[in-house]
Amino acid sequence: MRMTFRWFGEGNDTVPLRYIKQIPGTDGIVWSLHDVPAGEEWPMDQILELKALADKEGLHIDVVESVNVHEDIKLGLPTRDVYIDNYKRTIRKLGEVGVKVICYNFMPVFDWLRTDLHKRMEDGSTAMFYENGIIAGIDPHELVDQINANPSFTMPGWEPERLQHMKKLIGAYQGVTEEHLWANLDYFLQAIIPVAAENGIKMAIHPDDPPWPVFGLPRIMTCQANFRRLIQLYDHPSNGITLCSGSLGANPANDIVAMIHEFGDRIPFAHIRNIRRYENGDFIESSHRTRDGSVDIAGIVKAYHDIGFTGYVRPDHGRQIWDESCRPGYGLYDRALGIMHLWGLWDGFDYSNNGKGVDRHEQQAATHP
Repeated sequence: MRMTFRWFGEGNDTVPLRYIKQIPGTDGIVWSLHDVPAGEEWPMDQILELKALADKEGLHIDVVESVNVHEDIKLGLPTRDVYIDNYKRTIRKLGEVGVKVICYNFMPVFDWLRTDLHKRMEDGSTAMFYENGIIAGIDPHELVDQINANPSFTMPGWEPERLQHMKKLIGAYQGVTEEHLWANLDYFLQAIIPVAAENGIKMAIHPDDPPWPVFGLPRIMTCQANFRRLIQLYDHPSNGITLCSGSLGANPANDIVAMIHEFGDRIPFAHIRNIRRYENGDFIESSHRTRDGSVDIAGIVKAYHDIGFTGYVRPDHGRQIWDESCRPGYGLYDRALGIMHLWGLWDGFDYSNNGKGVDRHEQQAATHP
């Protein structure tokens, strides 16, 4: 596997690239142009500027997360073709600079949802938390009114710039079923997968987070059967999955190890992280260690090892520990610990199979002369 680290860009991230370079076994960043609105074509000068920063530290930019999909595409509106054409041009530009994987999602209105960004855990660290009862009892239209009336009240995952359009967006999805969303995803894939394939790029859709409907909005990237359906929509290696153990792991019915074995050749990118589930549907993001949460991280890493996985991985969200001041879920310390835990598991499986570990420097040198 190829270890990477998500980076939000100079001025937007508390973790310098030179620190990422020092995490053993980590040779690339997962990046995006976060200031470009969904649907707009990415400017080449900004792409090259970020590439130059990564090149300076010897880090690759093979994985983009995310090129966001405009809501008109998800809704299937007549205007979608304009945004799909912009998406195609962005894919071509990213292919020119060597990008190999584009992560994206097809979640209506917002990308993810939590109720607390700083829930305190027993050891004093904080982590992102989802309280099921709060979400179940919220009318999203009333919530928008609350936030607009009181700017200090925030809902994690609801970006301020979206709030003015939130009611309109939620209203636009009234009557949009899962089958409608599937049809709109199919239309999108038929348009972009050939372009991705021509440019040596694999598209990798991210699971819905959490993997069930919220606020009455349809969600379709939730389980093994639905990933099977995704692949059948456009059966080509460039149509793939970002398999996120944390998102999928919120539903105990999801067998992530089975997904790895079934879809291994369609997983160009993986997020490996743990969560602790509660019987009432709540969950909190724990350390990556298997016994600290409810997701079988050791079993997941073993499954990737068993299939000879050579795709890209990142540790995904971490806790805030050691008084680090950072973007929630995206500090240096706990994600670096997560990387070393994942490599420790991987190296242990190497040792069990071969009687010796793998020299990571030799492995990287062979890949990157």
